[in-house]
Amino acid sequence: MTAARPIATPGAKMMYLIKRRETTTREELIAHWFANHMPDVIARAEQAAADGKLHAEHYVATLFNPKHDRRHNWDGMAQLWYGKALLRPYSAHGVEPTDTFQEKVEPYMPWATREYIVMDGALPLNPPTLNLPFPCTRSGFFKVTFLVSIKQGGDHGELYDHWLDVHVPNVRQTMQAVGGFRYVVSHGIDPERDSYAGMAELYFPDASGWARYREQIKPDGMQHRINTWEVCYSGAEMVGIA
Repeated sequence: MTAARPIATPGAKMMYLIKRRETTTREELIAHWFANHMPDVIARAEQAAADGKLHAEHYVATLFNPKHDRRHNWDGMAQLWYGKALLRPYSAHGVEPTDTFQEKVEPYMPWATREYIVMDGALPLNPPTLNLPFPCTRSGFFKVTFLVSIKQGGDHGELYDHWLDVHVPNVRQTMQAVGGFRYVVSHGIDPERDSYAGMAELYFPDASGWARYREQIKPDGMQHRINTWEVCYSGAEMVGIA
């Protein structure tokens, strides 16, 4: 029996891919993101909720591990879940910085996606008790993020159908075989305007699971439908709104 297609999470998952400026160290990026930017985002979401306005219901930021030989295209990614997709702004966030974090990173645009949680393994979350509970950090996993761009001239609808009906079952079966515990796919809501067609996030207890996954995953035709995929690794997330 063919596995049922995963059901999309209600609402929209807004992505913000972050790249630090050439003069900004990774340590500065993390410090200003956690200490200066996340509290402001949390406060704005709480105020919007109190006013009955559209607001972020969940907020997580991923820190990508640095490469030793060259820089990633991206240093991290913020994800915020809303009841519906936000409108695309006329200009990128940070063109006129509103905090030190935005002074330290390149301007960034939102990317509206539709989320599919294929494997819903729990992630650790132990907010502080001696300080404010959020923002806080979590670790104890090995996360692999794929940023996927479509082949030139490709059809996004066909790509998404193949991704959900063929590629997702293949990845899920392999993840289960090697001990992966969480698998999330996000597809662009307005893919013609975005740099990436979609994203996949695979979580393993440690890097050995990822090594076993690479050994066992079988080709399923996905490679013929995409141009490239960028692979980023991480072992920590910052949680602003649980």
